[in-house]
Amino acid sequence: MTLMPHAMAAIALTIVALILISRARIPLEYSCAGVLVVLVVLFELFPSPDPYPLRGAQLLQGFGNEALITICLLMILARGVEVSGALQPVGRFLTGMWMGHRTLALLATLVVAGVISMFANNTPIVIMLLPILVGIGHRIGEPPSRFLMPVGFATIVGGMATTIGTSTNLLVVNVAVDLGLPRLDMFDFAVPALLSAGVALLYLWLVAPRILPDRPYLLEGTAPRIFNAMLQIGEDSPFTGKTLTELRPILEDNVRITRVVRNDSLDLARLPTLTLMPGDRLHLRGPPEAIRLVQEKSKGQAGGLDRAPGERLVELVVTRDSPLHRKRFSELQQDTLRGLHPIGWHRAGQVGLTRFDQSPDPLLRTGDVLLMQGDRQEVRKLIDESHILVLARDIHVPRMSKAPLALIVMISVIVVAALGILPIVASALCGVGVMLVGRCLTWNEAWSAIDTRLALVIVVSLALGSTLVGTGAAEALAHTFVTLVAGLPPAIILSALLLLTALLTEVVTNSAVAVIATPIAIGMAAELGQPALPFVLAVLFGANMSYLTPIGYQTNLIVMSAGGYRFSDFFRAGLPLQILLWLALSFLLPVYYL
Repeated sequence: MTLMPHAMAAIALTIVALILISRARIPLEYSCAGVLVVLVVLFELFPSPDPYPLRGAQLLQGFGNEALITICLLMILARGVEVSGALQPVGRFLTGMWMGHRTLALLATLVVAGVISMFANNTPIVIMLLPILVGIGHRIGEPPSRFLMPVGFATIVGGMATTIGTSTNLLVVNVAVDLGLPRLDMFDFAVPALLSAGVALLYLWLVAPRILPDRPYLLEGTAPRIFNAMLQIGEDSPFTGKTLTELRPILEDNVRITRVVRNDSLDLARLPTLTLMPGDRLHLRGPPEAIRLVQEKSKGQAGGLDRAPGERLVELVVTRDSPLHRKRFSELQQDTLRGLHPIGWHRAGQVGLTRFDQSPDPLLRTGDVLLMQGDRQEVRKLIDESHILVLARDIHVPRMSKAPLALIVMISVIVVAALGILPIVASALCGVGVMLVGRCLTWNEAWSAIDTRLALVIVVSLALGSTLVGTGAAEALAHTFVTLVAGLPPAIILSALLLLTALLTEVVTNSAVAVIATPIAIGMAAELGQPALPFVLAVLFGANMSYLTPIGYQTNLIVMSAGGYRFSDFFRAGLPLQILLWLALSFLLPVYYL
């Protein structure tokens, strides 16, 4: 086929864009913005003529694309589930299993991670499971590197099974609809995905942990600091009338009672038979999330960690050029810390955080960490101060009272979309509205949940896809590919497309590969006289098969840091998984769709 100049320009720009996006040294947002500007200006100044009319302004329609809007809404829903702590019971369940039969516990962890990833963004799932699995590894004396990577891979495998499992799936489905294919419902390709996932999970359960090497855990020095807090028992508290022995199973595993104070002055001996009364004050020691859970169970007030709706907890580091260095709090001006008040401080070498009522006026020195509490707006002003180092901008304490509502909303969104009552974009929009009204998350948390870099990649990818289709380049590329494989059975061509997409997504973001390859795959199907659906699914599944490198998928980078993995470890464990899934899907796609 003869290519028009616009088609050749579209192909050249696509190649340049893929190279730029894959370069780690160039910020992704700069690459995407630059490519988008060039595309819009070029096609606005030199519009593509008939029969493929295309102007630059049309390439900006990706900002209003239904797939992009849906992805952003699902990110917000996932954040609502995350900040409410709705998934924490899952973590406690898995922890209990790991303390029993390790082999079955690993299988349960893989299955739970995969199933949840069918309906939610897998990044917060991996982030939730990492500290649990790392802690379990230390407690049972087994390196976390044995099972962190398999769990990360399981979330990717599980995400392939539904249209909302990953952002890649949504993009492929919506691009296919834009090109004239019928819309795929949530579970339309679940059967081949789940069958291949079964093969993958067996490998991740029985083989991968045995071929992964023992790696030192790199994040041991970054474990959460321990807080001291006070909990006052109320009249209607479930803790009233219970002995400390009866209370122990109710408390979180990583929380302990350090003191029991009655009538503000009487320090009671912490005997197992001590019965708690209204007004008693329990002094607790543990991580903030666990203390918050104890406070929710007791219906009491947690001193120090109890926050007003507009307040935040932040950690500040004392540096040499900081106004805090070599100063006592009594010597600081009120506006230095923007009205925030101290809760505790940590010094290198200490196990936990010291309360200010125990050391009210410490002499601060380089490396000290201060836990501060104050109004959200004041925290923002403090963050903007160049001479104040903020270690953690917001220490998240789950709103456990909102967990049931967040979970119900997420399940309802999925069920409504799966039954076809509402499209997923409408269902997700309603879900976000309910979460905001129900205070499952704040507006700031909702906005921060949106990955703007991913959104920009999607917009640029959609623009590149539009130019490939609009200039006839996609049709020409499909024709060239079919010419090269002429004479081969359609099943072999389908398998080759699946493998090519999978390999390409190891070095280029999978969203870009999915959007650009989908119109080419549809053109290939038309050239071969075959149904388009299996070729579209080959792109969808291939773009999710990112197992050979840590840069192929965001969760790979997360587990690489946590597990202390090397680049070669992903190839060692990922190559067999890549081959297994390629063979399984190369068999299943022709059987079901050709």
